[in-house]
Amino acid sequence: MSNNYTKSNSIDIEFDRDHIWHPYTSMLKPLPNYPVTHARGTRLHLASGESLVDGMASWWSALHGYNHPRLNRALQEQSEKMSHVMFGGITHAPAVELCKKLIAMTPAPLDKVFLADGGSVSVEVAIKMALQYWFSQGHTQKHKIMTPRKGYHGDTFAAMSVCDPVNSMHSMYRGFLPEQIFVPQPQSAFNGEFNEQEADELAHYFAEHHGDIAAFIIEPIVQNAGGMNFYHPAYLKAVRALCDQYDVLLICDEIATGFGRTGKLFAVEHADISPDIMCVGKALTGGYMTLAATLTTDKVARGICSGEAGVLMHGPTFMGNPLACAVANASLSLLQENDWQQQVGNINLWLQQLTRCTEFDAVVSVRTLGAIGVVELDTNVDVAKIQRFFVANGVWIRPFGKLIYLMPPFVSSEQDIETLCNAIYQAIAEKHY
Repeated sequence: MSNNYTKSNSIDIEFDRDHIWHPYTSMLKPLPNYPVTHARGTRLHLASGESLVDGMASWWSALHGYNHPRLNRALQEQSEKMSHVMFGGITHAPAVELCKKLIAMTPAPLDKVFLADGGSVSVEVAIKMALQYWFSQGHTQKHKIMTPRKGYHGDTFAAMSVCDPVNSMHSMYRGFLPEQIFVPQPQSAFNGEFNEQEADELAHYFAEHHGDIAAFIIEPIVQNAGGMNFYHPAYLKAVRALCDQYDVLLICDEIATGFGRTGKLFAVEHADISPDIMCVGKALTGGYMTLAATLTTDKVARGICSGEAGVLMHGPTFMGNPLACAVANASLSLLQENDWQQQVGNINLWLQQLTRCTEFDAVVSVRTLGAIGVVELDTNVDVAKIQRFFVANGVWIRPFGKLIYLMPPFVSSEQDIETLCNAIYQAIAEKHY
């Protein structure tokens, strides 16, 4: 039997179905995959000829859309110099420039940068930083991480250990993962009144467990894959105050929320706080390359490096990849030049069209924040069924659980957002879910 499955003029979808594992998809009953031949601006072009308005920004990363000439040029120019070089014992201009940009953009006093391969790895590094910091200070009992329920921080093992232990996609690993300390999910809504009992409850957990806790990790303001929960900034303020009171490091996972998505450059700015460690990724390269970063303070860095090991015990092969750093530099420059605040403000205004969906009994709630729009249903969505409808209606939207949501590219037009919102409305009206 031949191993050459390639078809010269089309994408071999049968091979894909039989041999290639896609994210969170069964090999026994795989969800349909739609062959994309190219993408430009806010459009994905399928092999079958359809042009789809992208409502996902490739899992929230493609801020500037696709095939952007500035980002293309950055990749091409860097590839002609060097695509990769080891970061051990070597440095290069794209990495130095990127770290300067990140320190300038993120809240003080974050001024030390570890360049990681992707979001989950940056969380692994953040957890290692926290554990190694306390180990180096002689507090070896501080080896637990505290976190709210319904959080999501990635698919690698330390990251999985701080995802929701019961209702998350990783609950089947319970017993094998490190056992962390979970506090109740934030409840007070972003635009509502803050229930002070939440702060009191947090204080109880800190008082009881602080001796064992190395760090508290949280997605600031938006719990993303855990249910698109937009919670009150006062909750985050309370966490920061309790971390200070009980000598616990605060890790903020800005992988999904960073670079303007919530209407602030970083979501921690809604609460006017700064973490001890911050993870960024996804939109860092404008959706072009896998790259993330973990930032921390001089205090934490010195604490780690003054210990027995003398170094942070992590070093990926592709750390500081020059191609990824070069395109990240171009993307961050573009973010500032494009007036992202105006872009996000416009998208938020246009997303208000989703409120029409509240007329349906099946809709539990509609909520928006920055360039995020969410319609929550009272039942889980049939992804294959609703995606067929969306593709037939010229949009790319990927729901999960009970949520149909939008996180479009920042360059989306009013017509793009209207097309996306109308498709969601029609899908619910005609019960294509």
